[in-house]
Amino acid sequence: MWRWNQTSLEDFILQGLFDDSFNHLCLFLLIMLVFLTAVSGNTLTILLICVDSHLHTPMYFLLSQLSLMDLMHVSTTIPKMASNYLSGKKSISFVGCATQHFMYLSLGGAECLLLALMSYDRYVAICHPLRYTVLMSRRVGVTMAVMSWSSASVNSLIHTSILMSFPFCGSRIIHHFYCEYPAVVKLVCGDVTLYETTVYICSVVLLLLPIILVSTSYGFILHSVIQMHSAGSKRNAFATCSSHLIVVSLWYGACMFSYMRPRSQRTPLQDKVSSVFYSIITPTLNPLIYTLRNKDVAKALKRVLRSYVVV
Repeated sequence: MWRWNQTSLEDFILQGLFDDSFNHLCLFLLIMLVFLTAVSGNTLTILLICVDSHLHTPMYFLLSQLSLMDLMHVSTTIPKMASNYLSGKKSISFVGCATQHFMYLSLGGAECLLLALMSYDRYVAICHPLRYTVLMSRRVGVTMAVMSWSSASVNSLIHTSILMSFPFCGSRIIHHFYCEYPAVVKLVCGDVTLYETTVYICSVVLLLLPIILVSTSYGFILHSVIQMHSAGSKRNAFATCSSHLIVVSLWYGACMFSYMRPRSQRTPLQDKVSSVFYSIITPTLNPLIYTLRNKDVAKALKRVLRSYVVV
């Protein structure tokens, strides 16, 4: 059993993304603009699904959960990064670092699982449309969401507890803009080879199992689409699945690049770039992809805006 001591409980130093140069100031402003877009887009998606009765279906319930995860994800990392940059401080407390690590790992894992379960929803909608209300009832949708949140939270709690129980020493400088696992584990004093191997295996399983489910679901979907005789039905099927496939590709691609590479091939710059992509860019693109490419969401937005204009 590892023991916490006074040294381990000291503050960490987040290196951050930016320095005091004008170019980095412009980059900071750009990231803040992207952050505001992510917050606005995901908040709007959640509100639309809650307000418009036409979107009270399992598919859109799962979409609202995805938007909530993205909203919480960007809120876990960017505000702290921005406050440190604007105040000139770079410190983060031990408890703050542990909380940040737990939150981003929980939300990332939950999103991996939820995207896989959403592919099953698309499979049922296209391959078994007449049985959709039975196979994908409201209760099933809620169960999927609860499974995603709870499984990822338990996994994150275990990993965070173990990681933050190790003794930390040295400069305590985290070469990152938040407390991501690869950057924090480098500060541990002692041999963490076994723990790193365990985390690597868990990451592979957490990513590969959902990818297998997604691939299987879309394999059946492709088979059903090929057998369709109507060109219009094929277009509708592809339109229904394309948004989800884009989001899945962006998210899993970034996560695989970040967590399935051996430690010897990692650099702090690569970790930062990949983290910016899946912790900022992807949560910003998700609502834009679903909103702009989804006719139901676009119609719901028009209905809500029309009702407010009339009032």
